[in-house]
Amino acid sequence: MAKKVVATLQGGVGSKKMTKVVKMVKSPKSGAYIFDEKVMNADEVDAYLKK
Repeated sequence: MAKKVVATLQGGVGSKKMTKVVKMVKSPKSGAYIFDEKVMNADEVDAYLKK
């Protein structure tokens, strides 16, 4: 049963390639760096990192 579920999630019509993005951001409160993690569509990664 689990093999069918995994096989259907991996690909197919309409499936999108998802990517985990980790961005290092400086905290305005303490000045320390924090890591902002998001899972997003692979097409949106460049726009997110340029912000």
